[in-house]
Amino acid sequence: MDFEEKVQSTKRVFTGHLIQVDVQDVVTPKHQAAKREIVRHVPSIGLLMINDDNEMLLEKQWRAPVASVSIEIPAGKLDDRDNGDPRHAAMREMNEETRLTADHLEKITGAYSSIGFCDEYMTIYMATGLHPVANELPQDADEEIKRFTVSQKEALQMVKDGKINDMKTVLAIFYWASLNKD
Repeated sequence: MDFEEKVQSTKRVFTGHLIQVDVQDVVTPKHQAAKREIVRHVPSIGLLMINDDNEMLLEKQWRAPVASVSIEIPAGKLDDRDNGDPRHAAMREMNEETRLTADHLEKITGAYSSIGFCDEYMTIYMATGLHPVANELPQDADEEIKRFTVSQKEALQMVKDGKINDMKTVLAIFYWASLNKD
């Protein structure tokens, strides 16, 4: 079966600081005309950071789209300094957001964050052997972040209780828990 839609036209309807929005006219495999709204976003990274006490580092910050404080793993987008390298972005974001670096940085997975309307691809890493950075990079002036650590048991309970409802963070916690299964 053919699933591919044929794009007839694409119009950029919004260009912002963080995203662009395109509207496409497409023809489906069943020859139906349809419109697709697509949010364009640069690739991003997320960090499951585990300290020597086997606790994960989490961040609290305000998220305007949901008008609420969110609890998340450190994360960020690739920018010109990264030359398209998610690993470089992970190390840079770790420095900027947490003032830590890692002896070990292992790729866990990569996935689209919300494939129904957005092309953002996020690579998630696990960082261990954490220690303070030698040279601090500038932090984003528009971010207010509070960092804290939790045990795996606490993190899983926070997911169950709905205190953590950010998908990248839920995925990272479940991955971390899966490492303890035989």
